[in-house]
Amino acid sequence: MLLAPVVLAGQLSIGWSNDAFDAGRDAVAGRADKPVAAGAVSRRAVAVTAAIALAASVVGSFAIGEVAGILNAVMMAAGWAYNAGLKSTLASGLTYIVGFGLIPAFAASTLPGHPAARPWTIAAAAAVGLGAHFANVLPDLAGDEAAGVHGLPQRVAARGGPVAARLVALALLLLASVFLVLDSSPSRRWVAIAGLVVAAVLAMIGARAPGRWPFLAAIGIAAIDVALFAFGGVVLV
Repeated sequence: MLLAPVVLAGQLSIGWSNDAFDAGRDAVAGRADKPVAAGAVSRRAVAVTAAIALAASVVGSFAIGEVAGILNAVMMAAGWAYNAGLKSTLASGLTYIVGFGLIPAFAASTLPGHPAARPWTIAAAAAVGLGAHFANVLPDLAGDEAAGVHGLPQRVAARGGPVAARLVALALLLLASVFLVLDSSPSRRWVAIAGLVVAAVLAMIGARAPGRWPFLAAIGIAAIDVALFAFGGVVLV
């Protein structure tokens, strides 16, 4: 019963804290779509609300169990640390690995007996997270450079060009699809293999296509990976 409110409160806290931490940068960039930058709500109000949501998520997760509470606290710390400044460092990728990689472990910890999640499931979630981190910045590389955001994907793009960041994003998301095949149950492995084939086709399109196609291909692979988590017979524990 507590799981859904805990997850929702945690995600709200990370989203709101991002708005609070980035209020100055968003104002300079003229982000009218951001309530704080647009003046619709104060930065302090958003920060306080984010802190309350964080407390609710952490306390609620400890009410589920000690292991769930510890894992959720670590995931929340990763998200808040990213927003607080790690997004502009090489450690930006680590926050995504931790924040996404621990999701299966957290889910498993809420089950009776608090079993451990299978390694392939954790590896797949971590690969999806890091791949999503790279994919998310593809449309905004120029804006990030102007804003002084130099996280891991931006640094890869600075050294190898936007194509390098694109290829890393596609490779990580495709790797997650491979992990999900390895972690699928024998009776449903055909679903995971079919998903991997489609993901591979999208990766080839994304690696060669111009414009927004690489970003759209990466989003498509990520969507397939999420679908495989839900319907591909992935064995959690």
